[in-house]
This record gives sequence, C-alpha cells and structure tokens, in this order.
Amino acid sequence: MAFNVTSNYAGKAFGQYVSAALKEAKSLEGLTVLENIKYKENIRKMAGSSLVADASCDFADAGTLALTEAVLEPKNLQINVDLCKKTLLSGFESEEMKAGAFNRTAPTFDQYVLSYFGEIIADSVEGSIWTGSGAANSGTFKGFLTAGGAFAAGGTVQVNNVGGAGTAYTAANIIAQLQFLVASIPANVYGKEDLRIYMNMKTYRFYISAISALGYVNAYSMNGDYIPMFEGITIQPCPGMPDDKLVAAQTSNLFYGTDLLSDDLNIKMLDMTQLDGSDNMRVVAKFSGGVQVGVGADSVQQD
Repeated sequence: MAFNVTSNYAGKAFGQYVSAALKEAKSLEGLTVLENIKYKENIRKMAGSSLVADASCDFADAGTLALTEAVLEPKNLQINVDLCKKTLLSGFESEEMKAGAFNRTAPTFDQYVLSYFGEIIADSVEGSIWTGSGAANSGTFKGFLTAGGAFAAGGTVQVNNVGGAGTAYTAANIIAQLQFLVASIPANVYGKEDLRIYMNMKTYRFYISAISALGYVNAYSMNGDYIPMFEGITIQPCPGMPDDKLVAAQTSNLFYGTDLLSDDLNIKMLDMTQLDGSDNMRVVAKFSGGVQVGVGADSVQQD
C-alpha cells in the first residue's frame, strides 16, 4: 500500500486528525447476529401443514412436517497495511517522536490509525450486508440485495417487484412507496413485534421530510428517544442499502454470521523495527461476515 504525507510542516499542528465520514454498521441492529461460525451454519426451517385434525379415539397420523436448511457461510476478510515511519518524519508527526533512530512512533497518529481502520471495517461490513458482491479478491461478502444473493431470484426467492418498483423516491412519493410495500407484507408476518422496514439514509430523510410536512413530527426537535415508524412498523435506517429500495422483514428472519463480532474491533499495529530492523508499522485485522434469510417468502422487497 502506498502511504504518502502531504504537509506544509509549518506553524502549529491542529492536534488531531480528520477523515471523510464513513458508514456505520447500523444494519446489525436490525439483524439476528450469529457468532462462533468457523465455516458454515445451517439455519433450520420447519414447515408444517394439515397437522390439526378432528379428534378421534384412535391415533391417526395426519399432516406433514418438513425440515429444510438455509446455509450461512461467512467469508474471511482481512486488512494488511504497511506504513513507513520514515514517511512521518516529513510531517508534524515527527514532533511527537522521541529522540533516537529507533524511536519513530507517534502516539496520536497510532491511536487515530487504529480508530480509523475500525471505521473502515464497519463501513465495509455495512456495505457488504446489502450490496457486497462476494467475488474473489473483492474484499466483500455477498449481500442480501446482490444479484444471486439471498433476496434475489436464484437465491432465497423473495416477494420481488412489489407495487411502485423502479420509481425514484422523493419526499413527495415516499409515503405511497411505503404503502405499496406494507400492502405486500404477508398476512402471517404483518403485526409481528420484530417486523421492520429497512431503508437507506437518503430514503429515511425523505420519510422524515414527508411526515414533518404532514405535521406528524417536528423534525427540528427529534431526540434520541424518537422511534421512526410507519403504520405501526418500526423503521430501521441502514446506511449500506442502495437508493430507491425498501425491504420489510422480521429481524428474527435476517441473519448476519461471523466468527466473533468483536473481531471487527480487534485491530493490531505491529512495530516491525524490533523484529526485522525495518522502519515499517503493520496494521493487521482479520474478521469474517456473511448474511442469509431464513424463510424467503416472509420477506418483501421493493426494487
């Protein structure tokens, strides 16, 4: 990896680092998280039919009970980055380094790098959950809405292309789009406590604007206690979802699998000077992730 410093190295340093905003892995709040998956996890699905029959004096076998499985296979991912400490000497970071050829660490820089790479992983996971390709060398796992993914025909078949599909969302039409989606939710799912409507932040902004215009919420005084809902269904904002897409599903029916959730935060910075005499610092992180749907017919998407 190329590591470059662009600095005027004059005057006084601001005292902290800044970087472009990244997506948080907020979608995990609306999914069932399964940990300790080293290779694969089978999500068992049971379906019964005609099991209830009229009573009789004899034992009369009736109905069928089918047990099927959906496979959740997390993909192993990593971050491996070499940072040359010598490069830091050309910038303000050199002011933090102790005297001596072997004392070239900058504590503030180190802390920021670890924090920033944590955000990088969160951003990657959030994007992969919905649109990751899962292709080799892509650094992603296959997402719910990816072609061939869990929500696509050929994957776990969903109720696709409900009313209003293909329309660009706006504040003027988002209520109608949500009504199309809700009308397509299966009757056996509608009313479940963990039913959620998933949308990205752009769509969520349209929703807030629309209900504010209708007088249902004061968008200027929303606080941490505000729970966005549409017709009694909780809305789950998901930064990684693409534009003009809505999903309705139960949190207990959408799964995110990983080996250990805290691996996303376990980022190591290794000073290679004491090991091989080089001036490099290595940033290392290893984690895994994958998604799957339990019962496809119980979920609805508008695309």
